[in-house]
Amino acid sequence: MNPTQPGQRSLARLALVLLANLLLMLAAPAVRADEVRVVSSGGFASAYKALAPAFEKATGHTLVSGWGPSMGETKNAIPQRLARQEPIDVVIMVGSALDQLVALGQLDGATRTVLASSRIALAVRRGAPPPAIATVEQLKQALLAAKSIAYSDSASGVYLSQVLFPRLGLSESLKGKARMIPAEPVGQVVARGEAELGFQQLSELQHIEGIDVVGLLPEDAQEVTQFSAAVVKGAAHAQAGQALIRFLASPDAAPVINATGLTAAQR
Repeated sequence: MNPTQPGQRSLARLALVLLANLLLMLAAPAVRADEVRVVSSGGFASAYKALAPAFEKATGHTLVSGWGPSMGETKNAIPQRLARQEPIDVVIMVGSALDQLVALGQLDGATRTVLASSRIALAVRRGAPPPAIATVEQLKQALLAAKSIAYSDSASGVYLSQVLFPRLGLSESLKGKARMIPAEPVGQVVARGEAELGFQQLSELQHIEGIDVVGLLPEDAQEVTQFSAAVVKGAAHAQAGQALIRFLASPDAAPVINATGLTAAQR
C-alpha cells in the first residue's frame, strides 16, 4: 500500500473548509478568548494540526501546541511533562497510557474521550524494493532478511519489541539489528537510510518525505491503538479544553481524521 498523499490532503482541505464554515455558523462567540495549551503524541498530530485552525477561528481561542510520546523517559514524553507540572490544559495520547494518568489523578477522567484508532504500518526508503508482508509468515521473513530495523519508543514499538517479536520467535534473531528510536519519527530514520525497515503508526509515517509506506501489518500481527484526549486536573483553561475535545470528537471532524491515516471513533 502506498497512500495517495495528494488525494488525502485534498480531502483534508475540503473537510476542513466545510467544518470551519459549519462551526462559524453554529458556534456562539467565546465569552473569553483563552490560550489553551495542548500536548499531543505523534500519532494524532497530523489530524490535530489540520483541525486546529478551524477551532481557533470558530471560538477565538488560541492553541499553544506541543508534541511528545505517550510514554517513556524522554524529556518531551507526556508523563514526564506532567510530572514536571508543565502548564498543560489538554493531552492527546495513547488511550492505555492516558488511563494510567487518570488513575494517578493527573487527568480528569470525566473528560476522557476516545478520538480515533490507529494501526501499525511498515515503511522503506523511497525507491527501495518493498518486502511482502501480506501474511504473518511473509512479515517474519522480511524481518529476518532485513539488515536494520527501527521502531518507535511509544505504543507501537513497545508492542513490537515486547509482544510481536517474541511471539514470532525472533527476539534473539533481531538482537543487534532492531532498535527503538527515541524522540524522533521513525520515518525520518528510514529516509536517511539508517534503517532498512521502519515500523510506526500509519498516521505517523504517511506524511514523512523520503519513504514509501509498504502497507499495514497483517491483521494476525496487528495492534490497534486508540488515541484519547483529556483535560489535565487543575488546568487553567479547563472549559476551553473541554470545548476543544468536543470539537475533535465531533462527527464533522471525522473526514479530516480519517484522511490522516487514522480511523475516527464512531459516535
